[in-house]
Amino acid sequence: MIILLLSNFILMAYDARAGNQERVIRVWTQALARFVQSPVSYASAGVSNVYNSLAGMRSAQSENDKLKQKIQQLEVEARETKELSVENKRLRDLLDLKSSSQYKVLPAQIIGRDASVWFDTAIINRGSIDGVKLNMPVVVNGGLVGRVTAVSPLTAQIDLITHDKSGLGAIIGELGNSNALGVVRGSGKSELLEMKYVPGYIEVKSGDMVYTTGQDGIYPPGLELGEVVEVRTGSATVPHQIKIRPSAKISGLQEVAVLLYTAPERVDYQKSLPNALPDAPPGK
Repeated sequence: MIILLLSNFILMAYDARAGNQERVIRVWTQALARFVQSPVSYASAGVSNVYNSLAGMRSAQSENDKLKQKIQQLEVEARETKELSVENKRLRDLLDLKSSSQYKVLPAQIIGRDASVWFDTAIINRGSIDGVKLNMPVVVNGGLVGRVTAVSPLTAQIDLITHDKSGLGAIIGELGNSNALGVVRGSGKSELLEMKYVPGYIEVKSGDMVYTTGQDGIYPPGLELGEVVEVRTGSATVPHQIKIRPSAKISGLQEVAVLLYTAPERVDYQKSLPNALPDAPPGK
């Protein structure tokens, strides 16, 4: 340090004595310093550029993350808006059904489905305190869904028309203008229905609509069941084998309506016949 200070002092004294003359030592010192300053300047600039690049990348990554979060938020909002629109449409359909139906309609919501028997049963949030009774039909604007098979004060269970034991009387075409009567049953495995006992000599084709007849003593006549999608033609002695796609979207049900309809009591035709035998007395 002392040597450097002395050298610096000597150089300063010489430089001061030189006056306006060419300062050789300063020139050569600056020339030599240039070889040191240039690499240092380049290295410093390179480090600064790398740092700036890393800072820019970090800022860009942060901005990118914010944009991704914003996009996800917008996607969620768009999905919710679409779901609300679909729900509003379903509710409007139920209101249209309520205004057009000749029966009193009770709106209800599906609150439970059994995954093992998805096409068989469902639970709704209406019960006996709302006026729901056994065997009341359940519908949507598209058509028949099923019937009530169990009732509690607050909930009810419905057997869907796709249940393999949910047979009901049906007709292909308008009631009174067709003779294509039969029985519709669910398969329990898919949304397609099967229609049996339609005589093979009656013309049936894909696209024909199927309605309830009311002859089963449960459903009122004229409720829409679905559309014929497949026909295995029978003969004069062999009935058709018919597949029907339900008008109601069974797997996607969320809102339904219970028809507060009670079927009229069935007449005991045997007792009403004029020549029917009286009941035999006990023991005979």
